[in-house]
Amino acid sequence: MNKKIPLLLLIGLLLLALGFGYPLFWRKWQAPLGPSLGLPTSTSTPAVLPPTETPASMASAADPGQATSVPTPTATATPAPLCGGPPLMYILAIGADSGQSYDYGLADAIRVVRIDFITPKVTALTFPRDLWVEIPDIATKYNITQGKLNQAYFYGGKGMGYYQGEGEGPGLLARTLQLNFGVRVDHYGAINMNTFVKLVDAVGGIDLYLPEAVDGTSEDPMTIDLGYFPAGQHHFNGEEALRFARIRKKYSDFARQDHQTMVLCALRAKLKEPGVYTRIPQIISAFQGSVQTDLSPQQLTQLACLLPHLKRENILFASFPAELLPPGRVYNPYYKKTTFAIQADNQALRAYVEKFMAGTWPDQPEEPACP
Repeated sequence: MNKKIPLLLLIGLLLLALGFGYPLFWRKWQAPLGPSLGLPTSTSTPAVLPPTETPASMASAADPGQATSVPTPTATATPAPLCGGPPLMYILAIGADSGQSYDYGLADAIRVVRIDFITPKVTALTFPRDLWVEIPDIATKYNITQGKLNQAYFYGGKGMGYYQGEGEGPGLLARTLQLNFGVRVDHYGAINMNTFVKLVDAVGGIDLYLPEAVDGTSEDPMTIDLGYFPAGQHHFNGEEALRFARIRKKYSDFARQDHQTMVLCALRAKLKEPGVYTRIPQIISAFQGSVQTDLSPQQLTQLACLLPHLKRENILFASFPAELLPPGRVYNPYYKKTTFAIQADNQALRAYVEKFMAGTWPDQPEEPACP
C-alpha cells in the first residue's frame, strides 16, 4: 500500500502540472508573434441565405382553398470554414529589401492577400511600391506628409524612430494603405531577403520555365548586376530566385511583379511535393525568428492546413490596370530631390480595392495563375 502512495502522488502532480500548463500553452498558441496592427479590422460575416420553403408549404400558398398550414422554412446551411480558420482573412504581405533585421529597409514588394477559408480561395492584389501617397502619423515631428508607398514601411521601422504608433513598419504601411485606398487588413507578414534565400534553399530550390530570356545585367557600377537568365527550364537556389525576382531595370515594375508571381507559384508547387515533409526542420529553421508577423502559431497552422485544399484555379493574382498608374516625377522630401513616382487617381484605385475586398474582382481567369 505504501508503494502506491509515491506513484499516486506522481500521477497527481502530473495532472496538476497539465492543468496549470494547458492554459499557458493555449495562450501562447493564440498569441501574436509580433506587435499587432491596432487597426479597425474587417468584420467577416458569412453570407446568410434566405430560407428555402418546402414543396408542401409552396402548394398551400398556391391554393388558398386547401387547409392552410404554417410554412416550415428549411434553412440552407452555410459551409464551415476549413482548418478552423475565419471565413475571411486579409493579410498585408511585404517583401523587405533589408538583409538581416526589420529595423530599417523599404518595402520592395507589397501585396494584400484575401484568404477565403470557405471556398477555399486565395487572391493577392499588388500595390506598386512607387505609388505617391499621403503618409499619416509622422508629420508633427518630421514634417513629412507624403512619399512613396514603400517609404511608409521604411519610416515605420523601429530603427528610424519616426513612428510611435502600433505595428512598427507594417503598422504604418497598413495605415497608409487604409488612408489612401480604403484597404483593411487583419494581419501582416514581412520577409527580408536573407530569410527568403534561406526558405528557398530549405525546400531544395524551385523549378520554373522562362518562355523568354530575362536580362538583369548592368554596366552601371551604381546598379546591382542581377545576372542573365536564358529562356528555358531553370532550377533556382535561394540566391538565384532572389536575383530573378528583383529584376526590373530594363523592363518595368510590372515585369518584376510577374517575375515575383512566377517565383511564388514555383514555391507553392515545391511545398506541395511529398518529399518536402522531410525538409520541415530546415523550413522551420529558416523561418524561426526571421519573419516579421503578428499572426499567431494557431493562425499559421490554419494557413498551412489550407494549402493542400487550394485548387490551382482558386489562386489568383491581381494588378491595377496600367492606365491607372501614370508615371511622373515628384520632389521627395526625404531624399531632397525629384524622383520617379506613380501619381495615380486614388479614388479610381479605391473602386478596384472595394471590389477586391468583396471578392468580386479579379474575374476568374481562363487559365490558372499558377501552372
